[in-house]
Amino acid sequence: MIETCSSLEDKPSMFVMITSFTIPGIECIIGIIGNGFIMVVNGTEWVQNRKFSTSGRILFFLSLSRIALQTCMMIENSASLLFPSFYKEDAIYETFKVIFMFLTFCSLWFATWLSIFYFVKIANFNHPLFIRLKWRITGLMPWLLSSSVIISFCYSVLFSQQVYNTSCNHSILDPFFNSTKKKYIINTNMINLFIIYIVGMFIPLILFMLATILLITSLKRHTLQMESKTTGSRNPSMEAHIGAIKAISSFLILYIFNFVALFLYMSNVFDDKSIWIVLCKIIMTAYPSGHSILLILGNPKLRNSWEIFQHQICSCYFSSCSWILSGK
Repeated sequence: MIETCSSLEDKPSMFVMITSFTIPGIECIIGIIGNGFIMVVNGTEWVQNRKFSTSGRILFFLSLSRIALQTCMMIENSASLLFPSFYKEDAIYETFKVIFMFLTFCSLWFATWLSIFYFVKIANFNHPLFIRLKWRITGLMPWLLSSSVIISFCYSVLFSQQVYNTSCNHSILDPFFNSTKKKYIINTNMINLFIIYIVGMFIPLILFMLATILLITSLKRHTLQMESKTTGSRNPSMEAHIGAIKAISSFLILYIFNFVALFLYMSNVFDDKSIWIVLCKIIMTAYPSGHSILLILGNPKLRNSWEIFQHQICSCYFSSCSWILSGK
C-alpha cells in the first residue's frame, strides 16, 4: 500500500509548473493535429464512398480515441496543477483515472488490431487457420473493435473500485497561520494496480508482439524464396513486409517507454510536485503524438494527403501575404 500526501498550500515549483504545461501541452497539440488529420482523411473517405475500408475504420477509431485521450491528459494535467484540492476529491480523482485508463486501453487495443490487420494482409502462410483468418478478418474487425471497447471499459472501472482511495484530513496544524489546513491522502493498492494494469495492457501487447514475430518470419521466408529465384530487386511484397515491420517496431519502442512511464504515474510512487512526474507526463504524451506522425509518414495515402494539405496551407499563406502587401 502506497500513501501519497499533498497539502492545499504546497504548490509545485515554477520550473515544474512551466515544464508540466509547456512540453506535454505542445506534444498534446501536435498529437491532436496529427490524429485529427488521420480521422478527417478516413472520415472523408467514408462520407464520399458511403463505406469504410477496414484499415480506414481502425485508423478512424484509433485517432478518435487518441484525440480524446490527449484532451483528457491536458485537462487532468491542468486540474492537478491549478486546482489540486478539486482534483484530489475522491470522486473527481477516480473519475479522471477511470476515463484516462479507458481511453488508454482503447488506444492500445485499436493499435494492436491495426498491426494484426496489416500482418494478416501482408504475410504469406499456408496454414489453414491463417488462410481462414485472412478471408474473415474484414468481417471480424467491427466485432473486434466493439469488443475492445467493452473490455477496456470493464478493466478501467476496476481502477475506481480496487486501486485508489482518497481521503482528506482537516486537522493538520499550520504554525504560520495558526490554523488547520487540508492534507489529501491517496492510498494506492499496489497489488491490485499491478494485476489490473498488467492484465489490461499485457494481453494486447502479447498479440501485438506475436503479429510482429510472425511478420518477420514471413519476411524471412519470402526473402529466401526470392533468393532461390535469383531475383536481384525487391518486389512489392517484400517492400510491404519491410514497411510494416518498420512501423510496428517503431510503435513497439514508443509503447515500451509509455508502458513504464504510465505505470509509475498511476502508482503514485513519486510526489506530484516531483520532476519525475513531469518526465512521466512528457513520455506519456509523446507516445500517441509520435505514433500519429509515424502513421502519416508510413501510410502512402495519409502521406500524400498531408503533402496536399501542406501545399494548400502554404498557398493560402502566400496569397494572404500578397494581398496584404498589395493593399499597402
